[in-house]
Amino acid sequence: MAQDIYLTGITTTGTPHIGNYVGAIRPGIEASKDLSTQHFYFLADYHSLAKNEDPKKIRQSTLEIAAAWLALGLDTDHATFYRQSDIPEIPELTWILTSMTAKGLMNRAHSYKASVQANLEGESKDPDKGISMALYSYPVLMAADILMFKSTKIPVGQDQKQHVEMARDIAGRFNHHYGEVFVLPEPIISDDTAVLKGLDGRKMSKSYNNTIPLLADEKTLRKLIMKIRTDSLAPEEPKETRDNTLFDIYRAFASTEEVEQIAQRYTQGIAWGEMKQLLFETINAQLKDAREDYLRLLAEPTLVEEELLKGAKKARDLATPYLRKIREAIGIRPLG
Repeated sequence: MAQDIYLTGITTTGTPHIGNYVGAIRPGIEASKDLSTQHFYFLADYHSLAKNEDPKKIRQSTLEIAAAWLALGLDTDHATFYRQSDIPEIPELTWILTSMTAKGLMNRAHSYKASVQANLEGESKDPDKGISMALYSYPVLMAADILMFKSTKIPVGQDQKQHVEMARDIAGRFNHHYGEVFVLPEPIISDDTAVLKGLDGRKMSKSYNNTIPLLADEKTLRKLIMKIRTDSLAPEEPKETRDNTLFDIYRAFASTEEVEQIAQRYTQGIAWGEMKQLLFETINAQLKDAREDYLRLLAEPTLVEEELLKGAKKARDLATPYLRKIREAIGIRPLG
């Protein structure tokens, strides 16, 4: 039986926060240690261009995110950890795939449709106002990311499932035209992945500016946790654990036994200030060592660069001959 190949894309926008850690970084790092499977993790810096990010922010975000994954224990000896822009085969494959991608398929992309809808609701006469080809063609680049390494399993959230399905459609159409060249991937959506709420009770998101940076210093971490919105119940009053931001975050970091104990405290009554202090201590204890490594890597970015280039070499050792095969299939080949 062929070995499963997992591929995970990491968006290079903003500073990683605890929601990223619980939802993607922690499970990704654990998976990287599974020697029975292959794993690819890439920093999707080309994708960030679709959002017109500031160049300095893209560079800084790439450094912070890569340093965080490394500090938290990503196994780069087994897994392949690379920067998308270090693999020139990927943009070349993107153009090749564009030739086999129906415009109608791109018209159905959620991100494009949402942008069009926003224009229409804003009473713009042009539904495509402000929409770049980078945003419109985003799913083709993602298909190239996936297909380049013969990925079989793509861990994604429900909102990203469509991109994997589009990659399958594009690969299937290519295979029908040129022969069995690409492996058809499948999305892996975990039902038990935690989605944490932010400081204001909404989903933790950079766009809401309600995040808790993952590896912030102790003073900042405590200050932000103390700002988490709570209700006005008195300390002695029983409290609900369901749909409670503090409890949900605590549950993502504590052991089963610890969670049960705190759930009991909720029914008996617990002061929000005490719960926030406990949450701070729990998160800080887990991340303290990783924070030290993270700060060391931020201070020595050449160490991060070395890891990314090491991963890029591993990735290109696979991508270069595979792209040669793809070019052969479409007729771009030596004449003699």
